[in-house]
Amino acid sequence: SFQLKAEGQKKLLNLTEHSEIFGYKTQGCRRALCIAGYILSCGALRLLFYWKPEWDVWINCIRCSLEEADIVLLRTTVGAYFNLLISPYRSDYPATEEDSIFSKAVMKPSLLVKTIQVQKIRYVWNDYAKQFQKVGVLEDHYTCSAIHDKFGSGLTCNEQNVRRVICGPNTIDVPVIPIWKLLIKEVLNPFYVFQLFSVCLWFAEDYMEYAIAIIFMSLLSIFLTVYDLRKQSIKLHKLVESHNSIMVTVCRNKEGFQELESHYLVPGDLLILKEGKTLLPCDAILVSGQCTVNESMLTGESIPVTKIHLPQADNLKPWRVYCAEDYRKHVLFCGTEVIQTKADDRGVVKAVVLQTGFNTAKGDLVRSILYPKPMNFKLYRDAMWFLMCLIALAAIGMIYTVCVFALNGVREVVKKALDVITIAVPPALPAALTTGIIYTQQRLKKKGIFCISPQRINVCGQLNLVCFDKTGTLTEDGLDLWGLLPSERNCFQNIHSFPADHGLPWGPVFKALAVCHSLIVWEGKIQGDPLDVKMFEATNWNEDQESTHATVVRPGLQATTAPVEGITILHQFPFSSALQRMSVIAQEIGGDTQAFTKGAPETVAMLCRAETVPSNFESKLLLYTAQGFRVIGLACKSLQAGKPPAALTREEVESDLTFLGLLIMENRLKRETKPVLEELSAACIRTVMVTGDNIQTAITVAKNAGMIAPTHRVILVEANEGPGSFSASITWKFLEENKIEDYRGLDDSQTDPGIRLALASGQYHFAMSGKSYQIVAHHFRHLLPKLLLNGTVFARMSPSQKSIPNEFESECDFQALKVAHAGISLSEQEASVASPFTSRTPSIACVPELIREGRAALVTSFCMFKYMALYSIIQYLGVLLLYWQLNSFGNYQFLFQDLAITTVIGVTMSFTRAYPKLVPYRPPSQLISPPLLLSVVLNILFSLSMQIFGFVVVQEQPWYSQTDIHSACLSVNNHERNSSSSLGLHGVRDGAHEQTDNGFKSYENTTVWLLSTINCLIVALVFSKGKPFRQPIYTNYVFILVLIGQLGICLFLMFADIDGLYSKMDVSIVPKGIFFLLPEAVIENRPLWLLLKKTFQYHSKSHYKRLQRVLEQDSAWPPLNETFFSDSVAVTVEGNMGGHSNPTFDSNEDSL
Repeated sequence: SFQLKAEGQKKLLNLTEHSEIFGYKTQGCRRALCIAGYILSCGALRLLFYWKPEWDVWINCIRCSLEEADIVLLRTTVGAYFNLLISPYRSDYPATEEDSIFSKAVMKPSLLVKTIQVQKIRYVWNDYAKQFQKVGVLEDHYTCSAIHDKFGSGLTCNEQNVRRVICGPNTIDVPVIPIWKLLIKEVLNPFYVFQLFSVCLWFAEDYMEYAIAIIFMSLLSIFLTVYDLRKQSIKLHKLVESHNSIMVTVCRNKEGFQELESHYLVPGDLLILKEGKTLLPCDAILVSGQCTVNESMLTGESIPVTKIHLPQADNLKPWRVYCAEDYRKHVLFCGTEVIQTKADDRGVVKAVVLQTGFNTAKGDLVRSILYPKPMNFKLYRDAMWFLMCLIALAAIGMIYTVCVFALNGVREVVKKALDVITIAVPPALPAALTTGIIYTQQRLKKKGIFCISPQRINVCGQLNLVCFDKTGTLTEDGLDLWGLLPSERNCFQNIHSFPADHGLPWGPVFKALAVCHSLIVWEGKIQGDPLDVKMFEATNWNEDQESTHATVVRPGLQATTAPVEGITILHQFPFSSALQRMSVIAQEIGGDTQAFTKGAPETVAMLCRAETVPSNFESKLLLYTAQGFRVIGLACKSLQAGKPPAALTREEVESDLTFLGLLIMENRLKRETKPVLEELSAACIRTVMVTGDNIQTAITVAKNAGMIAPTHRVILVEANEGPGSFSASITWKFLEENKIEDYRGLDDSQTDPGIRLALASGQYHFAMSGKSYQIVAHHFRHLLPKLLLNGTVFARMSPSQKSIPNEFESECDFQALKVAHAGISLSEQEASVASPFTSRTPSIACVPELIREGRAALVTSFCMFKYMALYSIIQYLGVLLLYWQLNSFGNYQFLFQDLAITTVIGVTMSFTRAYPKLVPYRPPSQLISPPLLLSVVLNILFSLSMQIFGFVVVQEQPWYSQTDIHSACLSVNNHERNSSSSLGLHGVRDGAHEQTDNGFKSYENTTVWLLSTINCLIVALVFSKGKPFRQPIYTNYVFILVLIGQLGICLFLMFADIDGLYSKMDVSIVPKGIFFLLPEAVIENRPLWLLLKKTFQYHSKSHYKRLQRVLEQDSAWPPLNETFFSDSVAVTVEGNMGGHSNPTFDSNEDSL
């Protein structure tokens, strides 16, 4: 698990993401100095260390080797640090296994064990290798035969005790977090700490109303957050609670069977699986017998899965390497339910414990919820940079304030300078990014789309590629039998169509349909793979599972007359996605034993004797797959008596077969598939199909669905490995379409200018199989980015391969959902907790809906962020302008802007819904981008010029007087008012001298405040953009009414003649004509930005955009009717585009 990286001090961990680990030793004198610092700073230093744990370690400790360390510091690839305490404890049991980690973890002679825990996973110190090593798992180096020999009889008591001490209990323990812990963690968030600082400062300045309002909103926000977290904690605790209290039976070496609680299980224990339903408390390798398991927790599909025992292969390869992708067929996963067991000749069903606790499949699922992958979306990084810019702006304002007030001999300079920070950096700024997400999440919920990772909603606004599975996603879940094409004596016979008036005739093909499946009787119904169900129902036979050792199928009431009483299924080799086939060993009651195989036609044909395969096999297969049918190949062979079925290997059974024919099944497109794909295509969002089906079938479905336009060309990419897998070849050729156009006959693709023109304009699609994809990834890695850029169909892909092309969104499999930027599960099973989104309706119509809402949420986040930033800058400019005259806004002026204007606008601006149409371009994803910066800068300049203009113009008026603040009232109304409109130095008036002029002129104050307030309303209107990503602003009735109401209040303050109101709001009377000089034009950034891009020839820096431009200029791409060899071709690609990496694995989403 660990690899030495820097001798003695730094090592590399292989966790879910690569991490570096550093050793540190606590030093007493440093610790004492830090404690003194905590006291002298009134806890501020401790709070800083709470936010930055690495600083705590660096200051309190000194670097040392991991062997001497008592604290380790973990650094992940995304830059996060974790400090972990090394926990030494004593083992009371001497280790007896010489070559095992369980022996090397116990230090001699002290019998101490040193451990660390990283995200619930335990690591122990290997005293021999001088490194930490993960425990709780069976070592990977064991071969198949070693697992049977070493663990087939169970562990001794001493071995079990040592493993229990080192691995810890087999529990997925998620305690309910106490409310006080959640409260403290939430309150110590930097956002709330800054709010606390702001509130204290406002109380010191008697700005109590807004301070109380902020306290109330903060407490409400904290309460709601803590309530939500507590609710999630209880829900997760209940999810795993039952896992920790299961009674199991284990086999002890020389002691027989023993009943114990599941939390005592350790890796290597021999588990006995009894009849009846059993919830698995750990991951285990089946070593004898056969099981049927409900894996809906992992796959999201309630389809029974058959598990077979690990073969006793005498091979030097580790068992996982030997089994390759099929290792899952031998593993029973934690959290899944065993619904049926079948013992073999050895008596009972046994399984060796593979992984315990949080190392298990269910534990990994829970860990993905407890420790979600950090979002590295550029929007949030830009927001932090923008926040830093505002802090820098506040620092400039503080220096300006200190200089102005100090030079004029004014006291309380510090308070005024600190006040600038709360003005320039509004406390609600980080929350502004989440408002749109909250409302969008509620709208999605109403539409039946649930989200467990709200931050990914914004990511959905940037999606430009969607990967779909075929069966059940683009097409209907169920398959319909269309026909059966039997083969006899090397020739295809007449096709048997379904439904037919007469039943299938008795023969080998009939027997294959009756037994070659993995169906079981569960809860009174025959259940299993939909394909198997349809195939078995066509025979009108019934399944009988009274026997625990074998399954028996018998003729039903409506079945064709058969010369046998029934057929017994003795052994199964379940379907393997890597092998693309399944097989069974069956025996007629009182008859001979036979093997039956079904799977991908081309794979089955290769396993058959050549003389039994029809000569026109390929043309017949192409005929049906080109029409979009799903075709299954059938084969059989007779087995010699004598060797028990369980002792036969898969290679022995699946060789020298007799080809029986083709089963043709129809898989119709869902009604909504084509309109959805057309909508995505019109929005310039690429759609890709990743399926396990035949490549020709997948291409036909892609064409019928509109994924491939009728005028576009399909290029098949075929890669093959040479002998020894040291070299490979790759060939590009046009797809033959019903042999009407034979493009293979073209010596050079340029002989047809029309074809080359279509290719040059990008009107082509690559299609490849999973096998070709693996070879290209291994031997032609430099070509992979080019192929993925136009790859549309990926067929015969295994579940592990499905996660590779999914660079943006996936609906394929559980594994693919975990690596996609925004996976959507069309299932409500428990597995959907690992997918950010779950659609209640099993339809891809949720995809454009999610993209629409994601775009609207992203734009809303930008609008809110820009508005909050502009509002603070407008207020900041106004206050600094008034500071020049030692003046400022009054408390009620601040209160009106902060509470009545900004808070209400912040709440209502996000009500605007998503625009119903997807436009062919995405909203910007960066705050630090030219269009958005241009918008902000232009608005800042407009605000600054407007405020300076008002500030200067009011001083030029004939009624303006520096000494008599009532001069305007006398000149306009010809009578004197007793109201005071000046603002004191501290922005407040003493209540006892309310009518006394404090000596500071307030014409400028009134002018600047009203201008800045109306400017805030203008900015809110300008930034509340509607089309093309949100509905027009006038559809947000609440927001429009709020703006009209706020503007009405401003006008009322301008024209009203109420002394008490003017006195309270600290405004004076100014002739109204000045405020009609407010010009405003809505700034439309996109046309201006497009003009600037064209003028300065700016091009996107995105890797795939750069590669797209390179390929458009490359007249030799794509190569046609050519074959390249891996040892003779070298294609260079500029920059770092030569290598392919999935951004989801690297946690790098800059490309968005």
